[in-house]
Amino acid sequence: QVQLVESGGGLVQPGGSLRLSCAASGSRFRISTMGWYRQAPGKQRELVAEITSGGSLNYADSVKGRFTISRDNAKNTVYLQMNSPNAEDTAVYYCHADALSLLSYSHLELWGQGTLVTVSS
Repeated sequence: QVQLVESGGGLVQPGGSLRLSCAASGSRFRISTMGWYRQAPGKQRELVAEITSGGSLNYADSVKGRFTISRDNAKNTVYLQMNSPNAEDTAVYYCHADALSLLSYSHLELWGQGTLVTVSS
């Protein structure tokens, strides 16, 4: 069984910084794309940023230039560095990964449990 475990959420002041981490644990799997989504109260879940195993990046327009996604393939871990957040970035952030089971060779779509980020002074 493969799980995503997130950490790093909490309260951050506008203009501050915060880093989220997400590690995939388990055995017999291979991760491809990893990313972060978020869901604010009353809104749909939306993509924040994603990174392929080869390092290709994709960002939501609203976070370009402020957030940076990176990953450590050896650790199956993805990070989201949030710089200069504002109140509109307040949301539950979910880690996401596409993976291949090396037992059944089936596609796995994985989600973390979510971590709350609150931007407030």
